[in-house]
Amino acid sequence: MFHHECAMKTFDLRKRKMQYEPNPQGERKMGSKTDFCYICCMAKNQYLERAIRLALQNVEAGGGPFGALVVKEGVVIAEGVNDVTRQNDPTAHAEVQAIRNACQKLGTFDLSDCELYSSCEPCPMCFSALYWARISRVYFSATHQDAAQAGFNDSFIYSEIRKKMEQRSIPFIRLPIPESEAPFRQWIEKNDKTPY
Repeated sequence: MFHHECAMKTFDLRKRKMQYEPNPQGERKMGSKTDFCYICCMAKNQYLERAIRLALQNVEAGGGPFGALVVKEGVVIAEGVNDVTRQNDPTAHAEVQAIRNACQKLGTFDLSDCELYSSCEPCPMCFSALYWARISRVYFSATHQDAAQAGFNDSFIYSEIRKKMEQRSIPFIRLPIPESEAPFRQWIEKNDKTPY
């Protein structure tokens, strides 16, 4: 099967002499969509295998069983692992760490020309971070059901979002303050801001 995303890849495999297509004589020459797709998917699998190796190494080092990569135009820009317990940081998930590292390396908060590869389906927090970072595409291997069997059950967070604020396990209580909208007015009026 020829994957649509393979045709949309920004890097040119012809420069790497890896593209072929069959000619009438049965030989292979540059340009086959099938080979392009195969090579492209093989690269994706290698990124995911790297993310899984990171997760395995992280467990051995005392961290959580998650790893992630940010890739731009076929090049690994940054990696991340779950460092929640070692850093005493509940937000230090592998995807968030990879996004932070990629943004620092590239000098931007906009990763719209990057893809993220994760050893596991992202949790709700990482899901949101991926959208804020404008990641173009996400690939993962293990599912959130697999994570739940290992004790990482995020399904309750999705159910919490759908509840009324006062019914959540962590109560969300709005206290109306007269100047609560002032920061937004200041932001709207500021001419030299950097929109994101």
